[in-house]
Amino acid sequence: MKLFDGGRAPNPRRVRVFLAEKGIAIPLVSVDMGALEHRQQAVSSRNPLQRLPVLELDDGTIITESVAICRYFEELHPEPSLFGRGALGKAQVEMWQRRMEFNLLSCVAQAFRHIHPAMKEWEIPQIAEWGEANKSKAVEFLKLLDDELANRDFAAGDAYSIADITGMIAIDFMKPARIKVPEECENVLRWYQTVSSRPSAAA
Repeated sequence: MKLFDGGRAPNPRRVRVFLAEKGIAIPLVSVDMGALEHRQQAVSSRNPLQRLPVLELDDGTIITESVAICRYFEELHPEPSLFGRGALGKAQVEMWQRRMEFNLLSCVAQAFRHIHPAMKEWEIPQIAEWGEANKSKAVEFLKLLDDELANRDFAAGDAYSIADITGMIAIDFMKPARIKVPEECENVLRWYQTVSSRPSAAA
């Protein structure tokens, strides 16, 4: 088993943080995305979308998409649970994981890809207006999240989950996307300090 890894890019990092929380160590194959190595044969032959991370199992089976990879390891190593417990707990984690992904991480990624000069050769066409529109979308979601976090410690309830991992990584990604957490979002800032202080956040 080996994991083709893309360094500080959000989705590869999401899997590494998840594995660190589980205490799972697997061999990593470093791929330099800045040098466009993810478009070369080693990755493209395993994932035609040329995206990372890519998990290759011992029998050659390939799993792509970061949350799918995390779900695979959750089934193999159910403790600590990062996808929730019981019908309601699992549904709540799924709900907040999707909200974090679609309303925050995706918006931050679109802002970065459509505005940052380094992405000019990656995002064709690069549409600055769309990038700016996604900045405001991300900030609006943070205000909603702030209200939610007034009543609980973590994104999906009282326990840390993959929703917190996705949210933390989205906020870290806001720096290169040139988006700031509004100062009035005190609950978001408190929550972010908590989750980013976990040892796994350094993965």
